[in-house]
Amino acid sequence: MKIRSTTILGVRVGGKTTIGGDGQVTVGETVIKHNATKIRTLADGKILAGFAGSTADALTLFEKFETKLETYGGKLRRAAVELAKDWRSDRVLRRLEALLAVMDNEHSFVLSGTGDIIEPDDEIIALGSGAPYALAAARAFLRSGRDDAEGVVRDALDIAAEICLYTNTNITTKTL
Repeated sequence: MKIRSTTILGVRVGGKTTIGGDGQVTVGETVIKHNATKIRTLADGKILAGFAGSTADALTLFEKFETKLETYGGKLRRAAVELAKDWRSDRVLRRLEALLAVMDNEHSFVLSGTGDIIEPDDEIIALGSGAPYALAAARAFLRSGRDDAEGVVRDALDIAAEICLYTNTNITTKTL
């Protein structure tokens, strides 16, 4: 699934976990909103989530994921696995065009529209159209020794916005 609608970036470093996203909403080639919020705090502030893709589909996923978190006592990995199972087997969920990034202080996952769960190899999670740029910038910042999660997220998203047409500099972040 090629998501061309936003950039979400999460970083865990220096004892902090931060996720951020830009605020641009596009329909086709037209920007229709500049300051949307695409990230949330879940599970009483213990989990961060962000989405790329269709807004209505992403809101459905947020709702389903929150239900799974409640059902499984806020356990991120278990909730992600159970949502992915539903996503693969449910006719309605299978048609959703969105990606969900979820993080806590230990784990990071991308939940895809095919029902896949992807856990990155490092402490960085990125999705959306500007993901490759934000991911590369975040890795460079972390390799240079930066240890401020929010600063890395903001600066990497700024770089992505300079390159990606579907990403802007109206950045929202949340930190655990």
